Amino acid sequence: MPPPKVVLITGASSGLGKAIGIRLAKAGHTVFGTSRQPQLNEGHGTFPLIAMDVTSDASVNAAVADVVKRTGRIDVVINNAGLGIQGPAEDIAPELATRLMDTNVLGPHRVCRAALPQMRAQGGGYIINVTSVAGNFGLPYRSFYSASKAALERYTEALSTEVARFGIKVLTVQPGEFNTNIAAARLRPDAISEANKPGYEKAMSILGGSMHYSRDPDELAQVVERIIGSKHPKAAYIVAQGVQRMSIVLKKVLPGRMFERMVRKHYE
Repeated sequence: MPPPKVVLITGASSGLGKAIGIRLAKAGHTVFGTSRQPQLNEGHGTFPLIAMDVTSDASVNAAVADVVKRTGRIDVVINNAGLGIQGPAEDIAPELATRLMDTNVLGPHRVCRAALPQMRAQGGGYIINVTSVAGNFGLPYRSFYSASKAALERYTEALSTEVARFGIKVLTVQPGEFNTNIAAARLRPDAISEANKPGYEKAMSILGGSMHYSRDPDELAQVVERIIGSKHPKAAYIVAQGVQRMSIVLKKVLPGRMFERMVRKHYE
């Protein structure tokens, strides 16, 4: 059995982050979760929440320094905090897209920058970036979400190569749809253009009825528990079932336009 680790999980007040934290804490790891407003989650119970806004350098640096001050080390960073977004690409203002990218891409980058010096000094660590199966293809009406997760995948690949010589393992976990509140918290444009409204409303009705939303977040938490107990983790872990998992395979083997037609038919 691997020794207990000091774990920092961003966005851990609910959803996947909370499920991961609960499972790891019960397994004996020292877990710190982060939230922009930890005081609103005082009844969280299983592990402590500390304040962190991943869009702020000062906030990220202070939170990581707090963990290191309390424990003397940081063994695992799980970049889970993120935003969803929906709307026709044409209707997404650049300012809204920038807000998403700042959280979903630059947020993990800030956390990595803050944690890497400590991991390097102690001779190793794990960085797990939570992306999405959506990073493998462009989902209609969630274009910038797909783009942000694809960007985080490529960032992770590059960072992994750069820091492997320090004993630091960097990888991604790609979840499908789970039973969390991310859909309710998605960013949306102020208005949907008339030309795009019929297709958008149809796609959202199909998405809202997805059975994949019933999956238990603890499924992903179990995968993360196995990862941090592994000396040689894979570069990426897909945690999805059914059509979502199959779509990743089809994207790799089908001609591009054929795959697009398949996606379009699914949402029509």
